[in-house]
This record gives sequence, structure tokens and C-alpha cells, in this order.
Amino acid sequence: MRIIDLALKDLAQILRDRKSLLFLVAMPIIFTLFMGFAYKGGNSTETNDNRMQIAWVDGEPEAGLNKALFDNLNTSDVVKPVRMDKTSALDALQKGQVDGVVVIPAGFGAQAAGGPTVQVTLIADAASTKGQSLYQVLRVPIAQLMSTVETAQLSVEAIGKPSEFAPAFDAAWSRWQELRKSSLIQVEQAVAHKPESWFGDNPYNQASPGILVQFAIFGLVTSAQILVQERKTRTLQRLMTTAMKRWEMVAGHMLAMFAIVFLQTALLVIFGQLVLKVDYMREPLGTLLIAVTLGLWVAGMGLLIGVLAKSDDQVVMFSMIFMFLFSALGGTWFPLEVAGGAFSALGRWMPSAWAMTGLQNILIRGLGLESIWTAAGILLAYAAGFFVLAVWRFGKLE
Repeated sequence: MRIIDLALKDLAQILRDRKSLLFLVAMPIIFTLFMGFAYKGGNSTETNDNRMQIAWVDGEPEAGLNKALFDNLNTSDVVKPVRMDKTSALDALQKGQVDGVVVIPAGFGAQAAGGPTVQVTLIADAASTKGQSLYQVLRVPIAQLMSTVETAQLSVEAIGKPSEFAPAFDAAWSRWQELRKSSLIQVEQAVAHKPESWFGDNPYNQASPGILVQFAIFGLVTSAQILVQERKTRTLQRLMTTAMKRWEMVAGHMLAMFAIVFLQTALLVIFGQLVLKVDYMREPLGTLLIAVTLGLWVAGMGLLIGVLAKSDDQVVMFSMIFMFLFSALGGTWFPLEVAGGAFSALGRWMPSAWAMTGLQNILIRGLGLESIWTAAGILLAYAAGFFVLAVWRFGKLE
């Protein structure tokens, strides 16, 4: 009972402060809405052209072969040719506005009438991935174009009518275009489902759990300050002279912190479910398990902050450090899969990353309760670690 009485005392003290409600509920909701709008806007690709840009330098744009090659590349999913003069093209390449420059030499179109073979020039960084990609992208349609010319010339020679070159070329080139558009290779899907974006079909699938985890940490400022105030007013020292054991004092304060975090998490889950259409209730037991273990981890960390800090300013400073460290590295702002590399590898050690993994397994990946156990177990291990450190440090308080 003494543990519960102490916890209720802390909760009453926290909830009497209207500023606490601002940080516990209002601020997380505002930030969730803001981040959701940001993700939605940043992921919009409806009007974006992600093709590699190439400057197209051609002195004879109306020549048949020149026009056929340009039109072929202009319908490509990989490159977008933009007509420029050579000076502007090289300047654009220097400034990084285009990925390469293609120069169509004089006499390129004359090859259709049996003229000498000439080479197209590609100006790009040959050592770069884009430069190599551009070479491969250009090589195929040029080879097809030259093959079409050869086919048309052979047809003309066979029937002995040079005037039939244009129809023969058009027929062969049209056949190449049909083959290019058709699927000559069957590709089977390797995974059951791949979402269109990293937050699935709802940007709040990332924003809601991300802000939930982030503000769970910062929301402990008020509850950690209670421990600081008790020490400054010597209430804690007087409490230690009573029959109440030290572990009961620790448990009482941690229970209050857990209740605050869990209450905040529950409110944000309800808001996300009802208002933002984030389907936490698709796996209610999984969501509850993550909420409980998240609350235990953050409460243990808050208890450690409370016993380490010597002033209210230090509580705020430590809370901010923990919040930004775990938020930035733990995938609350953007998925670790997007970051990649060392950042992603380091982030996977963060408890916040495991909280996000558990929630995103439910919200985005469509997995069941079995996918939650590892994340919940790691959060519980972190909670135990912070709790042990806090108890050890609490025993040294005077």
C-alpha cells in the first residue's frame, strides 16, 4: 500500500500542473499532425520526374534517325533527354544540372542512305554509377537503331526498290518498339507485399508511433523533477527515516512514472486509431505489449534521470539529451532502412528502435503477435538495466 500511496502522491502532484498536460498530450498531437503532413508532402511523386537528365546536342534534329533515337529515349523510364546547344549542355553538366551530355554528330542521319558510320558521343563521369548507367542505357537503343537501318537496307536490296527504304525502316523500327514495350521476361514477386512507401498507405503510420516514443521520453521531465524537489526540500531524506524501505520508495516513484508514460501512450494510440486511422487495433495485444514495455523502459530511464539530476535544469537537459539521442538514432523520425549504413547499424541498438520495430510490424508490415516478442523482450531488458542503475544510484543519496 505504501508503494501505491507514494505513486498516487506523485501522480496528483504531476496532474495538478496544467503545463504537464500540455507536454503529455497537446504537444505530441501537434507534432504528430505536423510530421504526418511533412511525410505525405515529401513522399509525393505524382509530378516528380526521377529520370536521369541528359543534355541532347543535335544539329540535325529533324533527320529521321536522329528523331527516332530522341523519341525512343524520351519515352524511357530511365533517362530524359533535354535539347540544348553544346555550350549550355557542358555548362549544365559542370553545374550538376544534368547527368551527362549526348552529342549527335553531323552525318548521323545520313547513315540511312548508306552514308559512313559515325559515333554518338557521351560526355559523363565514366567512373560514376550514373555515367556507367547512361552508357548502358544509350548503347541498347543505338544498337537497335543501327540494326533497323541494316535490316531496311537488306530489304531494299532484296526487292531492288531503293524508294522502299523508308517504309522498311519504319516497319522494322516499329517492331523494335513493340518488343521493347512487351514483357519478354516473366518476373515473379519475391515477397508477399511491398508497400508503396516506407510508411505504407498512411503517413501517420510513421508519424504517430514516432512521436509517441519521442514524447514518452520527454514527458518524464515533470515526474523526474519531483525526485529533485523532494531532495531539495529534504522530503526524501525525511522519508528515508521512516519505516518505508528504500526499494519501496524506488518502486513507488517508478510506478508513478510508468503510469504517466502508459497513460500518455494510451491517449496517443486512441487518437491515432480514431482520428488518424492508424490501425493499432489490428493487433491489440501486440500494441498493449509494446505500450507496457515501452512504459517500463522509459520509467526506468526517468528514475535514473531523477536520481542523477541535481536541479530542474539538469532534469530538462538530461531528458532532452536522451530524447534526441534515442529519437534521432532510433528511427522515430524516419525508418532506419532509409538511413542505411553505419547510422542504421548503430540505431538498431537503441531501445527506441525496438519500440518502433514492434509498432511498425503491426502498422506497416502487417505481422502478428509473434513478431512483437523480440522487441518487447529487448525493451524489458533495457528497463531492467536502467532500473538497476537507478536503484544503485538511489542507494548513494543522502
